[in-house]
Amino acid sequence: MWTQSPVSTILYPMNLEAFILGSGGMMPLPNRHLTSVLLRREGELFLFDGGEGTQVSLRKLNLRWKKISVIFISHTHADHVTGIPGLLMLSSQVDRDDPLYIIGPPRIAEYIETSRRVLDMYINYEIVIQEITEPGIVYQGEGFHVRAFSLRHTKPCFGYVFEEDQRPGEFHPETVQALGVVRGPLWAKLQAGETVLAADGSEVRPDQVLGPPRSGRKFSFVTDTLAFPAIAEEVAGSDFLVCEGMFERELEESAREKKHMTAEQAARIAAAAGVKKLALIHYSPRYTEYNLKQLLQEAQAIFPETVLSRDRAVFPIEYVD
Repeated sequence: MWTQSPVSTILYPMNLEAFILGSGGMMPLPNRHLTSVLLRREGELFLFDGGEGTQVSLRKLNLRWKKISVIFISHTHADHVTGIPGLLMLSSQVDRDDPLYIIGPPRIAEYIETSRRVLDMYINYEIVIQEITEPGIVYQGEGFHVRAFSLRHTKPCFGYVFEEDQRPGEFHPETVQALGVVRGPLWAKLQAGETVLAADGSEVRPDQVLGPPRSGRKFSFVTDTLAFPAIAEEVAGSDFLVCEGMFERELEESAREKKHMTAEQAARIAAAAGVKKLALIHYSPRYTEYNLKQLLQEAQAIFPETVLSRDRAVFPIEYVD
């Protein structure tokens, strides 16, 4: 879906934003809900994990849960899924025509169906559940796809990459005018990749008036895993990486035993992957708001473009160009 400017006739996608709905791990704290991130693209919403408190942040941010198209679940530990049943019931309070897709690891269907049955949920829309059997593309939309890749945790767990398709190259109006194409709808067609006719009847191709293709944007979500080199390969070139940084450096051995990672390890992954920005998430409840500065400092020493996720923080994801 593209929006066309009536003035410039240049086609452009609308904003891409990441909303941190919950930044904590293991147990919720008064100002730190459990892990959940929402991505908004052109008015369509995509939820990554749904820990306890997800609904609260959605309400405070005035986000329309009706617009959530897909929920992507990393794994079926309680601090990543306990907010989902309430969200499903909340969605029944508004009219919804489109199905809700839930994509996650084995047994996510069992969790959803058992919750519906035991809680006697009233659901007035279609829920489509897809369990991931192997890594790869798990969802495709107009101009983007979502890919799942395996992580290393105490049970099956997946990371996700949301990646837009390439965009057409930069449009050169002066070249179009010199080739005799009348300004208006024909310009839009050229930008959309169609060949058009100039005023003299000659064909004008998009490659004559457009620069090289430009990349889309890339968002990656990684949580609850040991650090290992392949993660960097999966998230390489991300414009925005949300990655767990659960512990400080001194607790690296404890992190390894629990199959988690430190903030420093997350930063090393970000540096190796060449991402634009890293947001740490899924903090251990042992860290107060003040103590989180230690995690940030350790990560920034490795990867300066690191920030702390905070509940209800909003991160615009911009085009490089």
